[in-house]
Formats: sequence, C-alpha cells, structure tokens
Amino acid sequence: MKKNNTHTRRDFILQNSLLGAGTLLFPGGISSIWAGSISSSPSPALLGGQPALSSPSWPAWPIWKPETDEKHLLEVMRSGVWSRNKVVDLFEQRWAEICGAKRCLAVVNGTNALNASLAQLEIGWGDEVLVTPYTFIASVSSIMFNGAIPVFVDVDPETFLMDPDKIEARITPRTRAIMPVHILGLPCDMERIMAIAKKHNLLVVEDACQAWLAEINHQKVGTFGNAGCFSFQNSKNMAIGEGGAIISNDDQFMDRCYSFHNYGNPYGSAAGEVGAGTVMVGTKLRITEYQAAIGLAQLARLEEQTQTRGVNAAYLADQIKDIPGISPYRLHKNATRAAFHLFPFRYQQEAFKGLSREAFIKALQAEGVPCLSGYSELNKMPFLKNAFKSRLFRKFYSSEQLDYERYAHENQCPMNEQLCNREAVWISQNVLLGSKNDMDNIALAIRKIYDNADQIKKVNE
Repeated sequence: MKKNNTHTRRDFILQNSLLGAGTLLFPGGISSIWAGSISSSPSPALLGGQPALSSPSWPAWPIWKPETDEKHLLEVMRSGVWSRNKVVDLFEQRWAEICGAKRCLAVVNGTNALNASLAQLEIGWGDEVLVTPYTFIASVSSIMFNGAIPVFVDVDPETFLMDPDKIEARITPRTRAIMPVHILGLPCDMERIMAIAKKHNLLVVEDACQAWLAEINHQKVGTFGNAGCFSFQNSKNMAIGEGGAIISNDDQFMDRCYSFHNYGNPYGSAAGEVGAGTVMVGTKLRITEYQAAIGLAQLARLEEQTQTRGVNAAYLADQIKDIPGISPYRLHKNATRAAFHLFPFRYQQEAFKGLSREAFIKALQAEGVPCLSGYSELNKMPFLKNAFKSRLFRKFYSSEQLDYERYAHENQCPMNEQLCNREAVWISQNVLLGSKNDMDNIALAIRKIYDNADQIKKVNE
C-alpha cells in the first residue's frame, strides 16, 4: 500500500495557519496576468519564479478575538465552576437549535460521539456496519471499538463520498447499520441512503464530524439518521480544541447517551429504582464549562464563515475546472450547502505531462498554496488484520468471518484506491476564508504548473 503524505492533516492545518493576512502579490487577479494567453503565465516558483501567493489574506486558524471572545470565558474561569454545568447546557441547546435537532449532548470528542452513539443503539458484537473507506480512522475504529465489523462501500470519486449505488450489494443478514460520512464537509445523499436503510430496516449513524451546517435539501446533516455526530477538534471549522457532540430527535436514545457519558448514572428515561444508583455500564465523556464557553464564541461566527467558504469554494472550482487534468469536487444534486472542511479536487498526471501527484503538490506548495494528498486506504490498514487476530474477535466471530484474506478481497474499493494513491488533493478550510484574489492566485498557481509541467518534471523527478 502506498504511504500517505508524511505530514498529518493536523500538521498541514498548523503549517497553513502560520500564513497570516497581508497584501496580495497579484492584486489585479488572474485574468489580467494571463491576458487571454496560456503561454503568458509566469514562471513557477520551483523554477525560480515568484510564488503566486507570497502574502495571502486568509486568517490563521483557529480564530480567537479577545475583544469579543474573552469576556464570557473569563467569567467562567473566575467562577470556579469548571466541570459540566449551565454553560455546557447552553452550548448544547444552541447547537441543537442550529442543527434543527431536538436534543444535543456535548462529549469530549467526535470519536467518542461515534462510540457512544453506536453503543447506545446496541450495535456491537456479531453486527456489520457499512462505512466508506475514504474517511478518518475514527469512523471505522468506533465500529470495531464496539465489537462490530466494518464493511466498506466504495466511493464515487467525483463526490469523494460513499456511492449510494453500491450500498445494497454490501448488505448481508448481519448488517445492522449504515454510517454515512460527510467527509471533507461534503454532504452525502442522505435521502437515498435513508430510503435504503428503511427498506432493509437498518439504523443510521451520521458521521458529520467534518460537516457543520452542511445540508441536503435545506435539512442539516446529522438530523436524517438515528444519531448525528460532530467534532470540534482544533483544526475543525467549529474549533474548541477538543470536543464533540451527538444530536438526535429520539429522547430515549439521548437519555441513554447522557447516562452513558456520566458513568451510567440515571438520567431521564434511563432511570432505575430510587436510590439504586448507577443504572448502566458507562464512562466519563463530559466536557468542561470553559470548553463550552470557547465553543459559544466560535459558534457566533460559524454561519458567516460557512457562507464565505461556500462562495469561495464555488468560485475557485469554477476557476480551475477547465484546466486539463483538474477536476473539482462534485456535490450531489440535492445538496443545498457544503461545509468545506477541505477543498478537494482530483489530479490526473497524464494531463500534466506525467508529472506525479507528489511533484505537483510540491510545486503547488512552493507557490504558497497549503495542500496535501489526503487519506491513505483505510480498508487496507493493519489495524483490521490485527483486530481479527485478537482474543475477543476470535471469541465472538467464526474463523470464516475472520478470514482476513477473504475479507480483504471482498472489501476491495478500487475507486477509493484511485483517490488515495493517485488523484486526491486537498486545500485547507481557512484558505477559503481568504479573498477572491486569493482564489484567483490559487488558480494561477495551478495554471503555472500545468504550463510548465515538463520543466518541473525534469527538475523534481
């Protein structure tokens, strides 16, 4: 299996955040530089030219504004009430309202939002959960953490998402749930997925950890299934540092999740006899009051930021779509909003004179565009084989079910392999908070590389 970029996504976000605001190298925009002629584009930075983006205007990440953000946080800190209390309650109420959900539960991170949701839907040993291979490890590890086996549904490379046309072929008598992942902030086709789930009597846990405020037909993702899970980790569009949330309209499910996140102590309908004590096996997933205060500050600007990302993403996609070998993301026809935690496009090296994706990314980074190749093939990582060898999996599953060679063969995902190993390129979300000229200059950078691919290939390969 081809190794992923040596830098993690979080390293990439951190490096990107060091590029502060400033004046633009090409204030006139890309059209004035090209002047209608492909051959007139400037020399690439790797060949001695000036970078297209030496002083971009997008902000460092995360954003913190002392004049507006610190008053409430300092009040919380000075109160001495730091463990879960009224500020967490307020954050949950506001997140539920914004998402259009009845209930919200804040937890320590998105990973444990997924863990808790699967656990309280009683998805576990003996079950299979359908999931995309193009996602962060937590989507799949949460399934295995609860004892279930992930079954991978290949992606549509144009959308980077689970392909609804391939779901039903992966359903078996052991299938209990579908986990649609709105990866990169691009919303899955939830209407089709929910129709399939209803037809086969399957539960749905939405991994919306990268998709705050994304919508299908004006309905927020996370509200279609039995549960929706979000992450507020430091690099995320809605950044707290660490944190997560579960949303749902099912009161009994949410009561169980609340009890589970508080050691299993009674809560709401998850109650035992008076004075009997803890009612279920639970754990401690509570967030603090000061985390919630940070979250409320970030929440105040999330809508405006999401609008800005959407406008810039659409503009940038339009600027680069006609460059040969560059294919921007495609949204489902019923997607009314994407969150754009990352701006993804596909790269075909044949159109760039055989310039490898790695060399293309190096050249684009030299132009001042923070980018990377993204995920490795999750369905081929060694944690799967190692789990199958573990004592508990061998105790609960038959040798046939744990035949890893058979499993690997059945879970091949060629479209995912194409994205991971040859085509996908990502640009970070805070870049999309820059100016229109920034987007023009990103397009210019890609055009410069296209026009000079032969020379770049000679220098770098």
